Amino acid sequence: MIKAMKFSSVAALAMISAGAVSAQDVDCPIKVGVLHSLSGTMAISETTLKDTMLMLIDKQNQAGGLLGCELEAVVKDPASDWPLFAEKARELISNDEVDVIFGSWTSASRKAVLPVIEELNALYFYPVQYEGEESSKNVFYTGAAPNQQAIPATDYFLDELGVEKFALLGTDYVYPRTTNRILEAYLKDKGIAEEDIFINYTPFGHSDWSTIVSDVVALGADGKQVGVISTINGDANIGFYKELAAQGVSADDIPVVAFSVGEEELSGLDTSNLVGHLAAWNYFMTADTPANAEFIDEWHAFIGDDSRVTNDPMEAHYIGFNMWVNAATAAGTTDVDAVREAMWGQEYPNLTGGTAVMGVNHHLSKPVLIGEIRADGQFDIISETDPVPGDAWTDFLPDSAVLKSDWKDLECGMYNTETETCVQIQSNY
Repeated sequence: MIKAMKFSSVAALAMISAGAVSAQDVDCPIKVGVLHSLSGTMAISETTLKDTMLMLIDKQNQAGGLLGCELEAVVKDPASDWPLFAEKARELISNDEVDVIFGSWTSASRKAVLPVIEELNALYFYPVQYEGEESSKNVFYTGAAPNQQAIPATDYFLDELGVEKFALLGTDYVYPRTTNRILEAYLKDKGIAEEDIFINYTPFGHSDWSTIVSDVVALGADGKQVGVISTINGDANIGFYKELAAQGVSADDIPVVAFSVGEEELSGLDTSNLVGHLAAWNYFMTADTPANAEFIDEWHAFIGDDSRVTNDPMEAHYIGFNMWVNAATAAGTTDVDAVREAMWGQEYPNLTGGTAVMGVNHHLSKPVLIGEIRADGQFDIISETDPVPGDAWTDFLPDSAVLKSDWKDLECGMYNTETETCVQIQSNY
């Protein structure tokens, strides 16, 4: 059973509107589910996110906990197995009776979790950039939507680097395929010919990149500038970047912009031959702000290793967790519906400066940053925008362009603005 609360969401919202919220009776400890792969191909990226959640929970407990209760982390390892994510999510909700779950990296794992959390009306915070085309009542998306990463990065290639031919390389699952479908439509709209767009997918854990990198190099045989947009995930990135170096491909020859490679993934590589290649995120460790310096110090103290890096999904968990704490405090309860409605309009400072704001479509407003790989595995921030509101439904696919998400006033995540009807409440799984 989902943990029974002694305070109804209706009462909580009434008190919020009256400006008289106080902590209500809750079952202590308040349990926080952490659902990240600690083994398998995605462990290279997700283990750090588990550790980030433990740090945030520990810090909150040192500050007095939440609603008079201590927070308790309940950690599950779905082992990079997408169906196992669903099974572990059900365990967290039904057996462990968690109040909220923070988890997933891949969209495949998030999609596996969706029917479970919607069936059981649980709350899920997803911290990684993704393909959009989704807005669940039960999910808050604290990573980037395509208009906060993929589209701006493509514009940078077109406008700043003069790229004329594009290689869209991705791991074979929903995030790369949907993102590249959006980017292919966008590039054609920008005048890039279909024959100048090369798309290739490889399985998780792919290691033999020699032929694919050779094919990419061959694209530029006519002298046109080639650029790679990478949606390669997990440890397959190690082999990809090693093969680039082995074939002598520099960023001056064929620049690569990655959407799933950050400081953590580069920390295990010799990056001397990768200098100048790019990544697009909403955060980089090199952001020069007091808040980021404090976060890095806290991370190093918690993990006991000053060489450990920070990255974008860590900041997403940092923002999402603190927004959840503030929403539960405002609601006076951890009741899912009360907290969900208290999340709309929540604000929290970004580590890069400025303020993240949670929209009624359950997506954050975030700045878009382009970083250039340095020899030490860090990034020089070479481009940064003002905060961009996340768009659940892309403007560049006809079926999506007419859709909007508004859980506050329209109570719908897939609202057709032409027919003025809610297409559906449950997500597409």
